Amino acid sequence: MGDMEKKKADWYKDLIVYQIYPRSYMDSNGDGIGDLRGIIGKLDYIAELGVNAIWLTPIYPSPCYDNGYDISDYRSIDPMYGTFDDFIEFRDGCHRRGIAIIMDLVVNHTSSHHMWFQESRKSRTGRYSDYYIWKDPVDGHEPNNWAGSFGGSAWEYVPERGQYYLHLFSKEQPDLNWECEELREEVVSIIRWWGEQGVDGFRVDAISYLEKAPGFPDSPEPPFSTGFALAMDICSNREGTHRYISELNRRAFAPYHMMTVGEVNCRKLSDYHDYASQSRHEFDMCIPFVPPIVEINTWSPLAMKKSIMETYEELKDDGWWARFLSNHDKPRQVSLYGDDGKYRVRSAKMLCALMEMLPGTPFVYQGEEIGMANVYYGSIEEYDDPSTQDFYREMIATGHTPEEALREAQLVSRDNARSPMQWTAGVNAGFSTGRPWLGVNPDSSEWNAESQIGDKDSIFSFYKEMIALRKGSEAIRRGDLRFILPDDPAIFAFERTLGSESYFLIADFSSDPVPFPVDLSGYGDVVISNTGRVAIDKDMVLEPYEAIVIRKM
Repeated sequence: MGDMEKKKADWYKDLIVYQIYPRSYMDSNGDGIGDLRGIIGKLDYIAELGVNAIWLTPIYPSPCYDNGYDISDYRSIDPMYGTFDDFIEFRDGCHRRGIAIIMDLVVNHTSSHHMWFQESRKSRTGRYSDYYIWKDPVDGHEPNNWAGSFGGSAWEYVPERGQYYLHLFSKEQPDLNWECEELREEVVSIIRWWGEQGVDGFRVDAISYLEKAPGFPDSPEPPFSTGFALAMDICSNREGTHRYISELNRRAFAPYHMMTVGEVNCRKLSDYHDYASQSRHEFDMCIPFVPPIVEINTWSPLAMKKSIMETYEELKDDGWWARFLSNHDKPRQVSLYGDDGKYRVRSAKMLCALMEMLPGTPFVYQGEEIGMANVYYGSIEEYDDPSTQDFYREMIATGHTPEEALREAQLVSRDNARSPMQWTAGVNAGFSTGRPWLGVNPDSSEWNAESQIGDKDSIFSFYKEMIALRKGSEAIRRGDLRFILPDDPAIFAFERTLGSESYFLIADFSSDPVPFPVDLSGYGDVVISNTGRVAIDKDMVLEPYEAIVIRKM
């Protein structure tokens, strides 16, 4: 990691990644916004958990129309997070503890405040004029019917050029023109520069849309109430996009032995292979983006199991997996997949056991290690996330009452994952001495890190135990996966094997006791249980949200 050791070609397979949303992690100066010095002060906490990599969401300068995913300078640190010296101290502190640094890279678009765009909008003939996608009006209107993901047209008119620019996201996030060779050279240079600063890898944001549909035709998809159709649907996963990613890998990622994970739009099973197979030379693994409303309405334990099995088979001979249930774009995992009420502790532990036992690289999102849950603010004005606000407005426009719109927005909001980290039971959950930029979850008086560290029965201690087990087992990190009961609607049961080493996980994904129909009583010893179970019985009944890890004798 960095200069600490020469990395193996597949070093990413041994990582356990802790994702930090810096704005919400720890505030060191009382301005209500988390910062690098706050993170530095918590490195011992992170090291105690046992993870060996940290992924930071963007800390570059940004006007923050989309919380940093609108970058205005790729080679600096936003003053709200600190200085470049703070970053160097953070880097060195991580590397001393054996923790790799994974940065976020956003190169589908920049901020409209970026110097490139400010110059590009001035004329059609300047140095940066082709860095973005500009089109002439059609019949005095937008070039086509494409919509941005935050609502409204994906085109914005600029009088200085007499043209529209494309933005698949908000109008403050103009899309870069990847057909421009000079632009591609800039991106390669940026990645190499961070490699020289000791960065160990990148999570690459919204990378499925680099090549746009040739000719920029109208989308045939049904329009929104605004009359526009989502541009992403017609610009996903094009061959040119794969060609551009391969170029980045060859020229920038691979020379620095960087770990890479792409946030991608997987519409079919083969998309996983195209982005995350070793033979394609694109990413080491991928994070498929699923809109929260889709996941909330379609997920089930059986559907999750089928997806795990299918993607395992797709990549087992030539690829790798990013394993996660939480991140900054999703509802809290214990609220979505578990039970954040009666069985909060047990279901949080069960979800941890599942993620740490699967093949792939596990990602732990800040706060899940203490069981943080969704936060439900009382009005739409309390939400910061622009997609939540757009969702609310769309609900109102389609005839829902404000109460109905707010209730649905509360469930899908990305702010569920972005409320401040809960460190203590004190004021502002110990996150800041000032007013936090986003409201603290009222349940922080009960659910916080301080109350769990040192408690052997806590969620935090269970995470430590599972992470230590994974780090100590070649079979769990790199072994084969074999499911039993593939069609059971509640039970996850699978074996991880490498050579003579073997482990078995059993997990009940329900709030009911469930008979376990397979006799594993002679398999081996219980090494971890979230219920205190010490032995496997022939006619075993699993408790609600029970998880058991068995080591083969």
